Amino acid sequence: MAVFILSNRQILFEESKESFSNEEVSVPNFRIAKCNFEGWKEPTKEESKKKNYKGRNILDYKILSEPEKSGYQEVLEVLKKEKKFGDSKLTSANLGGTQRMFYDLYKEMSATKERNDVLIFIHGYAYTFDQELQAIIELKKLYIDNVKSPVNHILFISWPASSSIFPLTYFDDKAASINSGNSLLRLFYFYTQFLKDIFSDKQLTPCLQRVHIMAHSLGNRLLQSMLYSLKTDNILRVIDQVVLLSADVSFKVFENSEESFVKLPLLANRISIYINRKDAVLGLSQFTKNILAPRLGKMGPTGISEGEKVISVIDCTEVKNDLKPTFKFQVGNHWNYLSSSDVQADILSVLNDTDQNLIAKRSKVSDQMYLLT
Repeated sequence: MAVFILSNRQILFEESKESFSNEEVSVPNFRIAKCNFEGWKEPTKEESKKKNYKGRNILDYKILSEPEKSGYQEVLEVLKKEKKFGDSKLTSANLGGTQRMFYDLYKEMSATKERNDVLIFIHGYAYTFDQELQAIIELKKLYIDNVKSPVNHILFISWPASSSIFPLTYFDDKAASINSGNSLLRLFYFYTQFLKDIFSDKQLTPCLQRVHIMAHSLGNRLLQSMLYSLKTDNILRVIDQVVLLSADVSFKVFENSEESFVKLPLLANRISIYINRKDAVLGLSQFTKNILAPRLGKMGPTGISEGEKVISVIDCTEVKNDLKPTFKFQVGNHWNYLSSSDVQADILSVLNDTDQNLIAKRSKVSDQMYLLT
């Protein structure tokens, strides 16, 4: 099990350690940290309310050093040395940044034939870094600790959203998501370069595990920004499932003229769009900041042809928020992946690549639309 943070937040020093800042300022490139769950214990309500419940007191992590050289030839050397296919003075300790992350993931994912998938998660707006750490803990419970889940690793995309959910902060977060999308694009190119560099050597074989992407709310704007800049000729289908949750982007993003989400079928095997017509947060987004642009996560997509069978829309409007009884979840209807046990079960079925027509509690409305009841 491995959990990494990929963040373009500012770096500061706390107790002589590199740390990610809570400030709402982004930097051009991601830095990578590996989370340490060894010895982690669930905090009591009293502990979570203390002033010192922040940073590494929530979850320990270590920011990886930057690589000494670009590219992944050094990773290839280390892997071949460990498999006794070659000799090198290098060890895994010489690897930094994405080199070390991809090395660790490949080692763990290729160590078993059991499901050992990676989930890339992109959060929405109104998150401090401390809140991101808490979100990582919750995601680990949902997708790593859950025996019904195929996921065993998480890459959490951290970007400097504001700490407030009030409408005026949305414009800052929208700009931050666009900047972070450019950084995510570079990460995608690093990933494809790693695959080419490592598996061009026939002595090493792919691990045959899967990678999924899950984006919530304005995190979909970050994904859209990446797709805008992604050249169609450079797209490799390296993603299995893409799960779009309460997407705060225009409902037209799958139209050819948008040149963004229309590229997803080239990138992934399946795209699942979860919508809720009672989503109050997306309603507020539309009428205060995106006039005349209904949101994908509230209305569903336009511009999808019947031939695009890799795209499914799951309407969660009638599900119960049985897991989170607070006002935010009950009225907001914007966090169904956390608040509804039915939505959580549906997502797990998607990640397990269950046939769309066999997923429990779905009623088929059309070839691409399902009603979750």
